[in-house]
Amino acid sequence: MGSLAPWYEEAFRSDYRRVYAHRDLASARSEVSFLVERGLSGRVLDLCCGFGRHTLAMVERGLDAWGIDLSMDLLREAGALENAERLEGRLLRGDAAALPFRDASFDCVANLFSSFGYFGELGDARMLSEIARVTKVGGRVFLDLMNPAFVRANLRAESSREGRDFLVRETRSLMEGGRRVVKDVELRFDDGGIRRWREDVRMYEEAELRGLLQGRGLRVEAVLGDFDGSTRSEASPRMILCVRR
Repeated sequence: MGSLAPWYEEAFRSDYRRVYAHRDLASARSEVSFLVERGLSGRVLDLCCGFGRHTLAMVERGLDAWGIDLSMDLLREAGALENAERLEGRLLRGDAAALPFRDASFDCVANLFSSFGYFGELGDARMLSEIARVTKVGGRVFLDLMNPAFVRANLRAESSREGRDFLVRETRSLMEGGRRVVKDVELRFDDGGIRRWREDVRMYEEAELRGLLQGRGLRVEAVLGDFDGSTRSEASPRMILCVRR
């Protein structure tokens, strides 16, 4: 019998960082520098922070940054980061659709690395409402999402990769007319251990997001295609929305 836990609780366990080691502090520092140049400042919420790599990069840049994530396994992994002591007391466990913060608590909110589209359309809408609620009027929000057109055009149905002590196989498919991307993952360790999970993310078109954000007092100022500052096109690997509250 399968687990009753939501997929995003099963996916983001302690072995995530080991398997996806390329998602590291060096890349987080580069991405945070990019966002700082575009107005990331003040008291910042790193929403769905994982093991805190972007939160730490923000603190290193002098921001009053705080991170929140649902995965206690990943939050515990923050202790392995270089300069991890700078995150002491700044990471907490919580639900992105029911944030434990007062209204207008933050100058900026950053939701990075495709950490949106997990909760179903109603849950995703609640998450945007919470983002709007905790952001000060005049503040900024940065949403770093998958570009649906790029995903649909470049989806790899199958791939595999070997690590030092594991083999990971990934199978991908599109559902609901290409609105959802589903990835089935099998992780086999050299010691015989096996773990399987499914990732299931609702992808949103730019027009959908503009409507959802506008209805919550959030105005899109720019839509970029990657952390190089390029304007989004169908060929862009990402969709980064720069939003004003």
